[in-house]
Amino acid sequence: MTGSPREPQQDRSRLTRERLLTSTIDILSGQGWAAATVARVAEEAGVSRGAAQHHFPTREVLITAALEQMFTDLTASAAQDVADLPAGPERIGIVVARAVEIYVGRNFRAALQVWAAAASDEVLREQILPLEAKFARAAHEMTLAGLDPDGRNPNAYRLAQATLDLARGLGLAATLSDDSRRRAQVVATWVEQVELGLGG
Repeated sequence: MTGSPREPQQDRSRLTRERLLTSTIDILSGQGWAAATVARVAEEAGVSRGAAQHHFPTREVLITAALEQMFTDLTASAAQDVADLPAGPERIGIVVARAVEIYVGRNFRAALQVWAAAASDEVLREQILPLEAKFARAAHEMTLAGLDPDGRNPNAYRLAQATLDLARGLGLAATLSDDSRRRAQVVATWVEQVELGLGG
């Protein structure tokens, strides 16, 4: 039995939507908030403006959809399974590195642009707050489970939060310049502090 004639059309529509969202995130990350217009995104995605507006009639609808995609991706990164982490001393280094990786990538750079715009846009702020809260919970749960798999260390909660605060700061610094060398030194120093804080 052959598929419905509508299936290829639906696939094309889905792929077009994905290209538009990918281009939106790329533009936000690399060119900033002002550049992320429907026309610019359509051009970057290789899609006609009419096709883009069919999926996303306004810039607000486009940005909201891209934001949902960004936070879905960030939350998925934050929710990585920690069951496969080693039980030895290298575990803490891996957990801290994972936390930092969440905040130094393309999705976080794009999200920063939206956060900055939301600071003076109440409607946008109301849209992103629930998404950001869900992402923050996933990041904290992943980090806490990685640092304290047995759930017994009284210092683990605050160390997980401090790790994420540090990671956000490093992510912010990475938007201005390539500071990977300094970041590696900071992460190594922080890993030592976490080991001490956990009684390692």
